Amino acid sequence: MSEPIAHHPARKAALGFIFITALMDVLSLGLMIPVLPSLVKSMAGGRTDDAAQWTAAFGMVWGVMQFVCSPILGMLSDRYGRRPVILISIFGLGIDYIFMALAPSLWWLFLGRIIHGATAASFSAAGAYIADVTPENGRAKAFGLIGAAWSAGFIVGPALGGVLGKIDLHLPFWVAAGMALLNGLYGLLVLPESLPPERRVVRFDWTKANPVGSLKLLGSHPDLPRLGVVSFLMQLAHNAYPSIFVLYTGYRFGWDTAQIGLLMMLSGVLGVIVQAVLIGPIVDRLKERGAVIAGLICFVVSFGIFALAPTGWIFASGLAVSAFSALIQPGLMGMMSKRVGASEQGQLQGANSAIMGLTAIVGPVLYGLSLAFAVRHEQSLHLPGLPLVIAGLLALAGLFVILRTRRASLPTGEPGLDPVR
Repeated sequence: MSEPIAHHPARKAALGFIFITALMDVLSLGLMIPVLPSLVKSMAGGRTDDAAQWTAAFGMVWGVMQFVCSPILGMLSDRYGRRPVILISIFGLGIDYIFMALAPSLWWLFLGRIIHGATAASFSAAGAYIADVTPENGRAKAFGLIGAAWSAGFIVGPALGGVLGKIDLHLPFWVAAGMALLNGLYGLLVLPESLPPERRVVRFDWTKANPVGSLKLLGSHPDLPRLGVVSFLMQLAHNAYPSIFVLYTGYRFGWDTAQIGLLMMLSGVLGVIVQAVLIGPIVDRLKERGAVIAGLICFVVSFGIFALAPTGWIFASGLAVSAFSALIQPGLMGMMSKRVGASEQGQLQGANSAIMGLTAIVGPVLYGLSLAFAVRHEQSLHLPGLPLVIAGLLALAGLFVILRTRRASLPTGEPGLDPVR
């Protein structure tokens, strides 16, 4: 039997590979975020309400594809290893950006979203990779690497995307495609496999490689159903950012793509500070459940600031509070990964990706249509921040659920857990 990578001296190097892969992935994603809504708006006649509805439809088709396909990729990673799934996802991302760069119409953008939604599993596979190479008591901190990569990518990506978008709305997509494909080549050459053959599932099980079968895992271990509900509510609330952030700030404060990119850069800087410097000490002091609770409280408060801020400066100040919501995902993933065995980590990440896909179906519709409604009824409603109020209420519901979830994880060695870890 080969030595488990979790106890191998190469573990830190493997985590470094995952961090760089995730960083490049997010950097390419960040390039296009400030310009995609503007590109959609330019193809939809220039109206904010129409663009909000089209953006909602784009997000929904992406979510449908991820909801259907992510459990398959999760099961594939349990059967054949994490590395091929990560590489498939990265190359799929590059193809998606090429389609968006060439898009002459909204229907081409739809096709690109379908391709990306079908392969969007790089972060879930990276989560399973981290669970493979990290002992249980260090997973929350290690999962923070993914969040740190996300924030670090957003320091440069959106700002650069905003500047490039002022030159040509298609240019950021070409740059993003190049970065994603280079990232895939990097992983192809240097990323080692984390799941040895003896720890893989013996066969590919179609009964588990579908959204319903994948989500059944969440009901097979104590506490996982409630943690799954928290994950759903948190991700649905977070979906407000990609769904309406650009359109909302442009409508509310008149910000252009460059200003929005700089604001996202500020958000990334604050996120890196929290994730790279503060998550470890906070998790050590509050433990994983306490970190999730603290993060959800900050999430609720930040949405209140974003929804009600009378000026752009007050809106921007909410980013300092929102940065601490980065505590939620590492703590939550640490709690969930302790409740399943080594051969189920990919299935767990597939279930989490299915939850993400489900929120990506619901979120753009919920927030896009509520923004369109608020804009059209501004004279009587006087609340353009309605979508952000809804997101804050969802985060508050998640807080109530985690408060009802027990503090301790199951002892190592109970059914469903791998005593080796």
